[in-house]
Amino acid sequence: MAPPPPVAAIHSPSSPQYTQQFLSNVLSQRGPSSLPYSEDVKWLIRQHLVSLIDTCPSLQPRTATFTYNDGRTVNLLQANGTVPMVYLDATYNIPVIIWLLESYPRQSPLVFVNPTRHMVVKDSHPFVNSSGIVSIPYLTNWVYPSSNLVELVSNLSHFFSRDPPLYTKRNPNPNPNPHPPPGTSFSNCGSTRPAIPPRVYPPSPYGSGSGGEVGRKTDRSEVDKKNAIDELIVKLHNDIEGLGKAREADMEGLFNAQGVLRRREEELRKGVKEMLDEKEGLEQQLQMVLMNTDVLEGWVRDNETTVKKIGNVDVDEAFELCDRLSKQMLDCTASDLAIEDVIYSLDKAIQDGAIPFDQYLRNVRLLSREQFIHRATASKVKAAQMQAQVSHMASRLSQYALS
Repeated sequence: MAPPPPVAAIHSPSSPQYTQQFLSNVLSQRGPSSLPYSEDVKWLIRQHLVSLIDTCPSLQPRTATFTYNDGRTVNLLQANGTVPMVYLDATYNIPVIIWLLESYPRQSPLVFVNPTRHMVVKDSHPFVNSSGIVSIPYLTNWVYPSSNLVELVSNLSHFFSRDPPLYTKRNPNPNPNPHPPPGTSFSNCGSTRPAIPPRVYPPSPYGSGSGGEVGRKTDRSEVDKKNAIDELIVKLHNDIEGLGKAREADMEGLFNAQGVLRRREEELRKGVKEMLDEKEGLEQQLQMVLMNTDVLEGWVRDNETTVKKIGNVDVDEAFELCDRLSKQMLDCTASDLAIEDVIYSLDKAIQDGAIPFDQYLRNVRLLSREQFIHRATASKVKAAQMQAQVSHMASRLSQYALS
């Protein structure tokens, strides 16, 4: 993982107040240009960076594009500058970049040493690899939320002082002089020395001297303009999203209403079909009733004179039975039903207390015996009728077969 090329700062490193305003602006942005940090830790990130600036002014925050090994890019915060260290009783400044990844501060930041073109990374350094990535125990043992950037820089300074990670390149003399001037010492000709970069700060985009104030005002207006545009974009995005949701809700309501109307249409069609079928059946029944009425009225007209001649007719003599078995079946059935009515009357009488219980039992026993005899007789008569009917049908079939 290699650090991206340095980018120009978008704030004034010489003004702590403006740096705090810059952090507040970039961490409060919303929409596509917002930084990919969790909302619940953005204030803590701001506090870490503000404390770092107060403790180590040589490190200044900025935003830049970070590129992962898979080619994915993301806009992140970084602290860019130098970390002081003491080596052989002299103070040197090691250029570093501290990247605050998306998972910060729950996970440790990513620290690079940023050598200039006159510097090289020391080979086989215990805490810095050849790509410039720093790995010290404080980063490995990072604990949220107690770990912070101030302690990280203090640890970086401590470990860099024990073993400086950068050295200056040895530039050969293009015009070697075989006779060095007097007083020149060759005791260090074969050795290298730690990098001693000057204590510099990142260049300011607002210029220097008398034009700095004008550049700062211009940049502030640009930042305000960008923030206003971002706010308008966010509001427009929210309005469009709200309108889209409202239209989706309206469409969903219309689709639901359409489904209800279709179901009701099917129910109405089914109901109309059922009513038409019922109407047709009623018309057929009406025709049958009218036909039967005509038949009965014709029979009454035909037999009206006969009824007048006969006069009063006995109900028992109104039906004439065709054979002896039918007369016996009628008698048994009438007796069975009559006994059933008598037993029912006895049940009501015993419930009302009209007869004694022993008399009730005696009468029910006698009637039940008699009812059983009538039912057994009716069963035998029915079997005889069935046999006679079968014999009659067999005789008719034999006649048909002979003819």
